[in-house]
Amino acid sequence: MTAALANPERSWYRLVVLAGHEEAAAVVVAAARAARRGSGAAISLLDHSGFAAILPRHAVHQGLALEVEPLPELDLEDVLRIGPASGRCIIVVLDQLSDPQNIRRSAAFSGQHSARLRWLSRRTGATGYGSARQSGLGRGGRVCRCTRRQSCPRARSLKEAGFWICGLDETAPLSLAQTDIGERVAIVLGSEGGGMRRLVRERCDFRACLPTRPAQPTLNVSNAAAVALYELTRGRDE
Repeated sequence: MTAALANPERSWYRLVVLAGHEEAAAVVVAAARAARRGSGAAISLLDHSGFAAILPRHAVHQGLALEVEPLPELDLEDVLRIGPASGRCIIVVLDQLSDPQNIRRSAAFSGQHSARLRWLSRRTGATGYGSARQSGLGRGGRVCRCTRRQSCPRARSLKEAGFWICGLDETAPLSLAQTDIGERVAIVLGSEGGGMRRLVRERCDFRACLPTRPAQPTLNVSNAAAVALYELTRGRDE
């Protein structure tokens, strides 16, 4: 929530506050860089029942809830256009993941250390898209959608923009750290059940694994994403 208010690309309407958290609300609103819309009160104070009524069931909060204008969804070409001309640039490609929420958080965390991080979700019926968008609202890039029909031209767009496409694959002979994939990389993560689909795998320039032990050769996809993003961003300045 504080990250969303600190993002000058965002717009917000009001900050809803649970009674007892007024001081914290005043601090974050005073520091806001996001533009405010609407003419009503910037801060709305509610009791427990009123606060619970505006949130989804089992929502995790700290007594504050921000009503914001969603960021516009970007196409891959938009992401490539606003990306840096030089330096490490990472695009995360998700192939048919049903719930990308934790990967979104990893991307947001890595994005705090690398402003050049963007992510792309190839989504076919995913149920966690809304919660993924909610995680790490302020930083870590934008979420883009692709359709199945667009897989070929989008791979071509990445390569034309100077990106090497690297798929995470537990059967790959080299680890990610051992693979020279350059400064502009699209890292591809497949679903936990079936991994990358065959056609997606064939469009990768490289396949790389993570350094796991024989007793535990695989990680769940969100943990794999976190390890891969750490490996790609560690030791680099903003």
